[in-house]
Amino acid sequence: MKNFIRKLSRLLLGVLILVVLVAIGGIWYLNSSFPVDVPVKNLKIEAIPEVLARGEYLVKNVTICLDCHSKTNLTYFAAPIIPGTEGMGGDLFPGAPGALYTSNITPAALGSWSDGEIARAIVSGLDKDNEPLAPIMPYTEYRYMSESDLAAIVAYLRTLEPIPNSAPIPEPNINFPVDLIFRTLPGPPEHQALPDSSNTIATGKYYARIAGCIFCHTPMKGGQPDTEMLMAGGHEFPLSETHSAISANITPDKDTGIGSWTKEAFINRFKAYADSGASRIPVTGELKQTSMPWLSYANMAESDLSAIYDYLQTVKPVRNAVAK
Repeated sequence: MKNFIRKLSRLLLGVLILVVLVAIGGIWYLNSSFPVDVPVKNLKIEAIPEVLARGEYLVKNVTICLDCHSKTNLTYFAAPIIPGTEGMGGDLFPGAPGALYTSNITPAALGSWSDGEIARAIVSGLDKDNEPLAPIMPYTEYRYMSESDLAAIVAYLRTLEPIPNSAPIPEPNINFPVDLIFRTLPGPPEHQALPDSSNTIATGKYYARIAGCIFCHTPMKGGQPDTEMLMAGGHEFPLSETHSAISANITPDKDTGIGSWTKEAFINRFKAYADSGASRIPVTGELKQTSMPWLSYANMAESDLSAIYDYLQTVKPVRNAVAK
């Protein structure tokens, strides 16, 4: 009996040592092999008026860069941007797996970055030092952006008022093993051409992707978007340590999605927040805060909202009642 126990102990010890060695080897492999190398392109973007206008439209109303990288007022519905903080970052991102602060994207911080380095960060998820960005910055969606739209965004970011932070923004401190997973996500862009505006479904899909509709309205499963539940809602977005918002079902399911909505109703839902007074709606009583950036999307072109509606009508209807 003693010999059996001794052999069993040695076996268990051997298994434990093997597990530890495999874990160490895995950590070494992920740290040494990732992120993958994505070369910085030698870009020099000409900031002509048409390019800057396109970049401003995208940054403010489609890719909503400023919504995440500015200070916002959570006492008002849809958290309007506090004037004078556009792009300065510095806020702790709620619900992140660890300590993650939004970065400064004004020329005060990006002045030393090349156009190619900024572009690579947006679509490949790598910073100036080749370190991976957390995918809360949705480069996994931006990587499908057209090269012309990417250039326009970079050009416009250069025109933001330089706003230095009063203190250095803390470096991200992502929890283990999520930090290792994040290292595997950056990759080369998969640029798509901007669809012809006459093809409203393709145009709508393009905007639904780079505007975050697909990212935000598709629930996660095993750390990845659940493709069987595309646009079915249920993705949770922490607003604070105690409160979260849940994305809605925007599939064409008639009972739990937007299948019964007309195009006019869909567009009007956004345009209802285009009035200047919409940025001063107090969050009180039954009106809960939202993670949906209504105030930014409200100024999206009606033709683009119309195209998004056309695309959403082609998505598989999913019956999924989302509790608010």
